[in-house]
Amino acid sequence: MKKFALSIISVFIAFNSFAQGVSQLQQRKLSNALSAISSLYVDTINDKKLVESAIVSMLKELDPHSSYISKEEVDRVNEPLEGSFEGVGIQFQLLEDTLLVVQTISGAPAEKVGVQAGDRIIYIGEELIAGVKMQNSDIMKRLRGPKGTEVTVKIKRGADAELLIFKIIRDKIPIHSVDATYMIGKDIGYIKINNFGSTTVEEFQAGFAKLQKAGMKHLILSLQGNGGGYLHAANQLADEFLSKDKLVVYTKGLNQPKSIMESTAVGGFETGKLIVLVDEYSASASEILSGAIQDWDRGIIIGRRTFGKGLVQRQLPLVDGSMLRLTTARYYTPTGRCIQKSYKDGVEKYEKDLMDRFKNGEFLHADSIHFPDSLKYQTLQLKRTVYGGGGIMPDIFVPLDTMRYTDYHRKIVGQGVINKVSVRYIDKNRAQLKMQFKTFDKFLKGFEISDSILEELKQFAEKEKIVFNQKQFDTSRDLIKLQLKALVARDLWEVNEYYQVIDADNESLQKAVELLQTKGAYEKILR
Repeated sequence: MKKFALSIISVFIAFNSFAQGVSQLQQRKLSNALSAISSLYVDTINDKKLVESAIVSMLKELDPHSSYISKEEVDRVNEPLEGSFEGVGIQFQLLEDTLLVVQTISGAPAEKVGVQAGDRIIYIGEELIAGVKMQNSDIMKRLRGPKGTEVTVKIKRGADAELLIFKIIRDKIPIHSVDATYMIGKDIGYIKINNFGSTTVEEFQAGFAKLQKAGMKHLILSLQGNGGGYLHAANQLADEFLSKDKLVVYTKGLNQPKSIMESTAVGGFETGKLIVLVDEYSASASEILSGAIQDWDRGIIIGRRTFGKGLVQRQLPLVDGSMLRLTTARYYTPTGRCIQKSYKDGVEKYEKDLMDRFKNGEFLHADSIHFPDSLKYQTLQLKRTVYGGGGIMPDIFVPLDTMRYTDYHRKIVGQGVINKVSVRYIDKNRAQLKMQFKTFDKFLKGFEISDSILEELKQFAEKEKIVFNQKQFDTSRDLIKLQLKALVARDLWEVNEYYQVIDADNESLQKAVELLQTKGAYEKILR
């Protein structure tokens, strides 16, 4: 039992150089309490659970973004930022207790051995999967595994009674942080980034080069819904837009010296018209990039006030393979703005902040947002007024469109009805659709969601005990059709095509396009 007391004390020993604020008296106090529990408690204790609970409780007293990551979660948490995981490379959907292959990832092991979209996986190894209620996470545990290991799957294809057997050697599967790269009109390029990971800048540069070849002169960069990621990735991407020796961001903390990040002479788009799209879910690294663009008057920020996360986390490994994600510094934009929103009233209120913003009308009216004069700053080139303390306020505010959103729509989305109906439709009509729409451009112009598909959606919703509401359905009809069409496009092609469809409903993007296509409008803001 002594190992229990030693294990949590080792946390303090391991990070003694970082824990100058914890007095020797308080460390001894904790040690005494742990020794007493270890030696005298009436029952057997679960030392792992108790230690983890103690660490989690300590971190909750610090700030909303310091966190504990168990050994089992470390790889999963890091996957989106590292840009890959190890597995077979399929996108699947559980459809009526059947594992349907929606897509194979290009170049991945499953595609190489001949697995196809539309296949149904019946066995993984010797374990029957079809007809067995399983969670997505259970399936992923069985398909994922270390690179070089083998997994056998038995597949039913079409009407064939005999199962096909595929032996798949697992490999690294890329996770992309650039969702979409496409042209809008003759000279506007659009790139959407979902996070800032180890491959983000490389992916951006590849997409940017493709757009340049297509005739791009102006760029719209979407950071909508981008919750952040690596600080250095945001800095490197900012370097693409800023000329040499421009301050991008600086960080400092009580136990961390001031650290400055500046742009270099290398940048792919330092002079063209640039618009950055943000919303209330754009956070951390997204705010670093948009803050640098705004502070240097390099481009125009469009959307709604960003999340307001200005704390820098450092990942610190613990002795058992688990990890602390500890806040070590605050970051500041080039004008000196710290855009971290307040967390002095506790984590619970902090986490309710976006809901409070919605209730207060901020998502609908820019004049609902009030910044004190003490948080007023001036941009570095044009001396425009910007504000700190709680996110990046865009140059052009675009309200959230709530007119087409109803309870009925929320339920069919939340309970997966729209997604399941699109997958069923693809499953039945994939070959016909591929024959009818040989290119995405033909699909975009010629494909429509029919009334029969909408009737199937209503019936499916009723099976899920979602009561039909004609008025709400009529209100949300166009949005439902657009979302279904986008999902069909994704399953026939890639996520890039999904966004080319769904972005017809992106009002911030439409505003950006309007600004770039209206003579003098862009210059009027940045002059």
